[in-house]
Amino acid sequence: MTATLCEPALAVTARLAGPRPTWERRADVIVVGSGVAGLSLAHSLAGSGLSVAIVTKATVGEGSTTWAQGGVAIASGVGDSPEEHLRDTLVAGAGLCDEAAVRILVTEGPAAVDTILRAGAQFDTDSDGRLQFTREGGHSRARIVHAGGDATGLEIQRTLEKAVHNVDVFEHAFALDALTDQYGAVAGLRVGRLDENGNCLEVGIVRARAVVLATGGMGQVYASTTNPEVSTGDGVALALRAGAEVRDLEFVQFHPTVFYRGPGARGRQLLISEAVRGEGAILVDADGERVMAGAHPLADLAPRDVVSATMAARMARTGVDHLYLDARDLGEDTLLRRFPTIVAGVRSAGIDPVTEPIPVAPAAHYACGGVTADMSGRTSVTGLYAIGEVACTGVHGANRLGSNSLLEGLVTARRLATLLKAELPPQRAIEDTSIAGSTIDAGARLELTVGMARDVGVMRTPEGMRDMARLLQKAAPAGDPGLAAWEATNIHTIATALTAAALCRAESRGAHRRSDITDRRDEWLRHITITARDGVLSTGETA
Repeated sequence: MTATLCEPALAVTARLAGPRPTWERRADVIVVGSGVAGLSLAHSLAGSGLSVAIVTKATVGEGSTTWAQGGVAIASGVGDSPEEHLRDTLVAGAGLCDEAAVRILVTEGPAAVDTILRAGAQFDTDSDGRLQFTREGGHSRARIVHAGGDATGLEIQRTLEKAVHNVDVFEHAFALDALTDQYGAVAGLRVGRLDENGNCLEVGIVRARAVVLATGGMGQVYASTTNPEVSTGDGVALALRAGAEVRDLEFVQFHPTVFYRGPGARGRQLLISEAVRGEGAILVDADGERVMAGAHPLADLAPRDVVSATMAARMARTGVDHLYLDARDLGEDTLLRRFPTIVAGVRSAGIDPVTEPIPVAPAAHYACGGVTADMSGRTSVTGLYAIGEVACTGVHGANRLGSNSLLEGLVTARRLATLLKAELPPQRAIEDTSIAGSTIDAGARLELTVGMARDVGVMRTPEGMRDMARLLQKAAPAGDPGLAAWEATNIHTIATALTAAALCRAESRGAHRRSDITDRRDEWLRHITITARDGVLSTGETA
C-alpha cells in the first residue's frame, strides 16, 4: 500500500497570523498546557535546577483533567497483574497498540499513582484504608482507583496545582507556533497574550531548550463532545506547523454514554462515566430492550468502540437520535455515593436517575492519535516533546481502554522529566521570528464542527468524508487575529488532517468505522501518518 490510495493532498494554515513580537523571555523548559501531563512534568522537575514555564490559554484549571470522572487504571488489586492489564489494553486497541509502550504503561503505572498519592491526592478507600478498585468496560478485573466517587480528575488537578512551585505560569496565553533554528530544531515558542474577551493584547517570544506539548485533546473539533471549550487541538496543529509527524488521527473515541440534551446541543456535554455501567447500569432503547445483549461477550462492559458503534447502528435502524442508560437498579444510595457529580448534573437537567432512565448518545471524547512520540515524549522534531492526550505513543492503538488516559499522563510526565534532567538539549539560535501567517474565519467554526459530527463521526461514509474534505478546503481566511480565529484555524487544521487520515483507512477498526467496509483488514495493521510542509498535508504509513 502507498499513500496514493488516499485523497489528493489537502491544505492547511502554514503559520498563525499575529502582531510583531514585543517582548522576550527565557526558560529551560516550556510546558504548553496545565492538566495532568503538564503539571506532573513540572512537579517531577522540581529540584532539578531547570527553569520551567507553563503556557496555558485559559487558567490553569480549565483543561480536560478537571472533568475526568472514571479514575486511573492500575493492576494493584488482589489477583490482578500488569500482564492482565496489558492484555486488556491490547484487545481494546484492536491490533494497533505498541506492545512495548503498553508494557511500560502498565508496569510503571502503580509507581506513578503512588507519586500523586504522596503529593497529597486523596483517593477513595475502604474501611481499612485500602484503595478501592472498581471495574469499567474492557477491563477483565476491577482495577480502577478513583477519588470523590466520580471526581478523580478534579482531585488530581487540585493536588498538582498545590504541589507545583517555582514555575512561571503564563495564563491567558496562546501558543501560536514553535520557533526553530536553521535546521528545523525547536528553540522556543511564539506566544499571544489575551485579554478577558480573547482579544490579542501582544505577542512575545519565549526561548527554550525544550518545548513540551501537553495540550490535551481535540474534542471541540466536533459539535458535541465531553471535552471543555479549550480542547481545540492546539498542540497537534502547532506540531504539524513545526514539521512534526502526527499519527492515528482517524481514531477518535466517541464515549457511548453522554447525556443527551436534544438535537441542537453544542459544545461540552455531561459525561455519564463508564463506571456507572461497571456498577450494573445497562443500555436500553425506548421500549426497554437491551442494546448490548448479544453484541459482545462483555455486553454493556464491552470496549467503547464496540458500544458506540452498536448504539449508532441501533439508532440508525430505528430512526432515533438517542438511547437510554438505565441505572435504576443501582439504588439511590449507590448512585449518590459513587456518582454524586453525575447525579447532580442529570437532576439539574430534569432527569432523576434513581427513578428514570438517562437519555444518552455517543459524543467525541478522546483522541487516540496525536503527535507521534515515544513514552518519554520525544517527537520527530528535535527540541519538541509531547505527553498526554496530545501525543500518540502507541498505548491506545485504535481505541483507548477506559482509565488509561490519566495513567498515561502520569507515566509519560515522569519519564520525560527523567530524560530532560539527563539530556536537556542546548539552547539554539532562532532563525526566523517573522509574523507572516494567516487564520481561518472564526465564523466558520460552527459549520466545520457540525460537518465533522455528521460526516466524520461514529459511522463514516466515503461520500460524507469527501464532502467534508471539500467543505474544509473552502474555508475562508479571517481578519484580525485573536483567540476565536486562532482556535478556528487549529480546528480547521485538525479536521483536515483527521479527515485525510479517515479517507485513507479502507477498513473498520476500533474507533474508525465505515459504513461501506464493516470488517478489519490485515493489510491495514499499520498506522497512517501525516506531516505538513508549507501548509500542504502529506500522508504516509508505518508498521
